[in-house]
Amino acid sequence: MSRLAGKIAVITGGCSGIGLATVERFVEEGARVLVGDIDDTAGFDLAAQFDGAVGYFHCDVTDEAQIKGLMAAAVEMFGGLDILFNNAGAGGSPNRLEDMTGDAWDRSQALLLRSVALGMTYALPHMKARGGGAIVNTASIAGMQAGAGPIAYSVAKAGVIHLTRVAAAEVARDGIRVNAICPGLILTNIFTPSETVPTGLATMIKQNMAQTAPEAQPIAKPGLPADIANAALFFASDESAFVTGVHMLVDGGMFVGPRQAWDPEMRAERMRMMEARRAAFEAAEAEDAQAG
Repeated sequence: MSRLAGKIAVITGGCSGIGLATVERFVEEGARVLVGDIDDTAGFDLAAQFDGAVGYFHCDVTDEAQIKGLMAAAVEMFGGLDILFNNAGAGGSPNRLEDMTGDAWDRSQALLLRSVALGMTYALPHMKARGGGAIVNTASIAGMQAGAGPIAYSVAKAGVIHLTRVAAAEVARDGIRVNAICPGLILTNIFTPSETVPTGLATMIKQNMAQTAPEAQPIAKPGLPADIANAALFFASDESAFVTGVHMLVDGGMFVGPRQAWDPEMRAERMRMMEARRAAFEAAEAEDAQAG
C-alpha cells in the first residue's frame, strides 16, 4: 500500500502502544517516520528494525526545546515534515480534585495538553514550507464525559479536543488539517505504568482487561493499538482531505448511550420488570373491581 508514499511523519510516544502501532502502519503505507520518545533503548532498536524508514530522537514532550528539536530533526534527517501525530502521554495525576496540588495539575497539563500545542507550534513552519500537512492529536473519551479517567487527565484531553478545533480554523488556509482521535478502552501500558506496577501484576491486569473489555462497550472485542493506528492513518492521508477540526471516537461504541441501549440482557431485564409492574397493576385493578 502507498497511501503515505513520500510523506515524512513525526510520531511522539512512538516506542510503545498506540504510537508503535502507528509507526508500523505508517511505514507500511510508505512514510518515513521520526519517533520522539524517552525510551532510548527501544527507540534506537526500532530505528534499526526499519532500516532507514524510521529514525529516533530523544524527546521529553514536557520540554519545549526538545519538541522544537524533534521537528527540526525530521527536516534534517528526512528533508521535511508532512504529518505530526501528537500521541505521547500517560495517565497524569491520579489525584481527586480535593487532593490535587498545583504541581500535580501542572505536570499533567504539561504532558497532555501543553505538549500538543507546542508540537503544533514547532511543526507548522516546516509544514508550511512543504505547502501543507496533517496533524493528528490523541485526545480521549475521557475528554467528553466524567468517569472515564482522572480529573486532570480528563480536563487535559477535553482541552486537546477544543485545541484541535481552534487550531484547525487557524491553519486551514495554509493547507494544514488538524484532527483528533478519542480512544476508548484500548489495551496499552497506560493502565499499567512500569514505574508503579510490577511486571507480573501488569500482565495479570492486561489479561483481565482483555477478558472484560468486550463487556464494557457494544462492540464485543477489546480495543487494540492498531484500531487507533488505522484512524490516525485516515487523518494523515489524503483520504481525509476534506476533513478538519473534528474528533473521532474510536471506542467500540462506548459513547453511544447507556448500557440498556445496547446490552440485550439488560434490555430483556427491563422488559421483565415492565411486565411485572403491568401484571401487578392489573392484578390490583382486578382486586379492586372484585372488592367494589
